[in-house]
Amino acid sequence: MSIQIHTNLPFDHLANGGAFHSQDALVRVVNAVEQNGFAGVNVTDHPSPGARWLDAGGHHAQDPFVMLSLVAAVSRTLRLQTGILVLPYRNPFLTARAVASLDVFSGGRVSLGVGAGYQKAEFLALGVDFEQRNTLFDEYLQALKAAWVNDEFSFQGQGYQARGNRIQPRPLQQPHPPLLIGGNAPRAIRRACDYGDFWFPFLTGPALNKTSRTRAMGSVEDLQEGIAYMRDYCTQIGRTQPPGLAMGSVVVPGEQLSSAALVERIREIESLGFSQCSIAVRGDTVAQWCDDAARVADEVIARL
Repeated sequence: MSIQIHTNLPFDHLANGGAFHSQDALVRVVNAVEQNGFAGVNVTDHPSPGARWLDAGGHHAQDPFVMLSLVAAVSRTLRLQTGILVLPYRNPFLTARAVASLDVFSGGRVSLGVGAGYQKAEFLALGVDFEQRNTLFDEYLQALKAAWVNDEFSFQGQGYQARGNRIQPRPLQQPHPPLLIGGNAPRAIRRACDYGDFWFPFLTGPALNKTSRTRAMGSVEDLQEGIAYMRDYCTQIGRTQPPGLAMGSVVVPGEQLSSAALVERIREIESLGFSQCSIAVRGDTVAQWCDDAARVADEVIARL
């Protein structure tokens, strides 16, 4: 198997009296993931999600750096990935410090999946200008790199300025942890080519557009079109090696696939050049979730 399989962690689940909200639950879940052959884990980023989005099927999220630090402490091989971190929500040097710390103390296991964000209510709650999110995203990517690749850095941003600052130790991975640029729109693809190491699309359904501002991408054909656009843009800007390809979930929200069909979908995704994807593990209790991780390993991962 060459494609790397990740899964989303279940610590965002609020049902069943917070069954997943304990150190014991975390240890059991992380052990189940690592021992069953998953390559990494993904965590999402919703510090203050809007009620309308939650009521339409959205979800809460624990702090991504807290959760990945806990995972790092009880694992040795798992890739620690934000999938995704909404980059405009935070001052970029706070993010740079958090990522550098996690990368050093985890032995260089961080992958930073980032996106511009799409929830206007959450931007308002956090005091960030929603209409400026794409401009801020591009700027913050540049600020992260300035902080990571230099022993001392200067950077002029919108409302902040570094004038000979230092974030040390720098990340263990050099020049910096992989940057996975999330998003489906042409602008996101161009951004992946301009700044990223990977393009990180996610399958969606048209219903998502009712509560967010992102482009629906629901088929392999849509992915092929995106890849073709990415390669054309790389030619335009003179980038000789296009970004790698990493995938979020390989199923459209609400889609139910058998294990055999899921294996075929992953193989199809891999044939397009994707080196990573995420598949779901389910369970209402810790025991059920861990049992399902073993089932997924046997019925899907072992067959790739």
